Amino acid sequence: MTQRTDSGGMRSRRTFIALWTCVLLAKCVLAARLPLFVDEAFYWQESRHPAWAYSDLPGFTAWLARVGQTVAGHSEFALRLPFLLIVALLPWWIVRIARRELGEARFSPDLAWQAGSLAVLLPLLGTLGVLGLPDVPLALATVLCLDAGTRLLRGVDWTGAGLLAAGLAIGGLTHYRFVAVIGVGFLALLWLREGRTALRDARVWGAVAIGALAWLPLLSWNLANADAGLRFQLVERHPWAFHPDGVQFLLVQAAFASPLLLLALLRGGIDGLRVDRMAGVRYLALSGVAVFGGFFLLGFFADSERVSFHWPLPAYLALLPLAAPVLAGWRPAWRRLAWGLAGLGLVAGLGYYAVAATPSLRERLADGKAYPSNFAGWDVLAEAVRAERAAMPPGTRLLADNFKIGAELGFALDDARIPVLDHPLNAHHGRAPQLVLWNLLVRDRATLGEAPVLLVVGASDVGYRQLLRRYHDLCAMVGPLPPPRVLHIDHGRQRFLLFRLPPRRAAGTCTTPAMAWIDLPAGHGSVSRRFELRGWAFKDGVGLRKVEALVDGQVVSKAVYGIARPEVVGFWSKWREGGSTDPQQPNVGFDVWLDLGDRPPGRYRLGLRLHGRDGSVEDWPSQVIELR
Repeated sequence: MTQRTDSGGMRSRRTFIALWTCVLLAKCVLAARLPLFVDEAFYWQESRHPAWAYSDLPGFTAWLARVGQTVAGHSEFALRLPFLLIVALLPWWIVRIARRELGEARFSPDLAWQAGSLAVLLPLLGTLGVLGLPDVPLALATVLCLDAGTRLLRGVDWTGAGLLAAGLAIGGLTHYRFVAVIGVGFLALLWLREGRTALRDARVWGAVAIGALAWLPLLSWNLANADAGLRFQLVERHPWAFHPDGVQFLLVQAAFASPLLLLALLRGGIDGLRVDRMAGVRYLALSGVAVFGGFFLLGFFADSERVSFHWPLPAYLALLPLAAPVLAGWRPAWRRLAWGLAGLGLVAGLGYYAVAATPSLRERLADGKAYPSNFAGWDVLAEAVRAERAAMPPGTRLLADNFKIGAELGFALDDARIPVLDHPLNAHHGRAPQLVLWNLLVRDRATLGEAPVLLVVGASDVGYRQLLRRYHDLCAMVGPLPPPRVLHIDHGRQRFLLFRLPPRRAAGTCTTPAMAWIDLPAGHGSVSRRFELRGWAFKDGVGLRKVEALVDGQVVSKAVYGIARPEVVGFWSKWREGGSTDPQQPNVGFDVWLDLGDRPPGRYRLGLRLHGRDGSVEDWPSQVIELR
């Protein structure tokens, strides 16, 4: 029996090491090739403005980004290197915790290595580290506190107190969300007799005091800035009213944890709550179940617009050691299915990053909801900006439409001081106060002085119904907009406009980029060789001269333009006070019959080329049609 157990333990250990090595290598390759996510770019910008805390987060994530760049140079991989190393450590730490707690509970020793393999394969944890995000140090802080808590239940020593101090300090310097880990961990200790004993020791409270000090930078920042960070994290981003979206929580977690593994995690947590379990097992179970349940309930009242699927990760870190015995007790077919689904989930997660890193593959997602817009087009935009600046006079200032563009261009051009216009996205993501502190938020063209300006606008960064109002807001800040250079990334799914502004603000009526809509045919619609193209288009301030139809980027026909469309005026009046100011309103409709000739059946892209009366030529994003 002992020989078979030892053999199983060695096999589980080899499996863990093989999985860990393969996944780490894959993540290193992706981290080197994947463009920066917009939040990563802003953390890079924060790292170039060293501080203890910022408007969105404490400083630890930015510090890690700075360490990576200092050690390995200016690159995406260098920025992500510290995060990759931290995540590489976590599965080994899970093995360490599981070996101690499961061994004491008289489970087979090889289950600890299986718990480590689960940590590698759990999609939410296995994909961590490819991006330099605060979830990485937050996970480290959680694991440190879990290790410390289970140690302290056996008796307080300096090692356990030191681990607790380190975990609390890192968590407090990383994210507001760590409060959930602190609160649940403290309640779990109070619940257990051994925990109450540990809390009587001065060394534990010394560790708690060190952890409390870690929150001082965040507290100080908020006191100095009218609680802007707290208001954003706790008030502005959450409706705090019941909404049914919370019911999707379990479905989303089943996708990001894999369904059977999620079931095993929760079953392990529930089994671990039994009073006959060892104190360490009960502590892990209480921590995991409480965090998971808390975020489930929070989902019915909290922000449902921004990404939150990663919030329950601390729960899974606590439950991973307890899931291994559950899986071991399942029938072989179900056990293999659970491992297989977890592996497929991890491959899918890493595969998504691979697609986002490959322009030819990313382009195929352009018409779907899975399109990775926050990774797309930054290299193309940076090249275009370099070319435009080279053609403009010396001393030309670069001005970004919003914090995303400012941070991404800042990283690409190695310039952390690119000014940014006032934009709803800045406030929506809690970055506006920080831009003000850096003196980078611009509300008027005059603040940039009498120098030429290259304005870079993200036309796809606001919803279509808000786009006209945004264009007029731009006019109010910088004056009439000259003809833009239009960059279409992935068929226009990501769209940038580059404007060469004169040294002084131009006078005159607000001139905006063109707007358009195709009524017929519908996107992804099936068409015969001869079909009607119908819609409307306008350009506020000057109007349009003509509209051309494009198929796969080539002009195939000129449309009849100037058809009366009075409903267009009414539509835009709902979304902007005063509606459209195109002098040709309401005669902004177009219509043309297209003949695709002898083209073979298949998929084509239908677009528009809009010619303004100011000499501008702007291509409109294309849509898919299926030729029968």
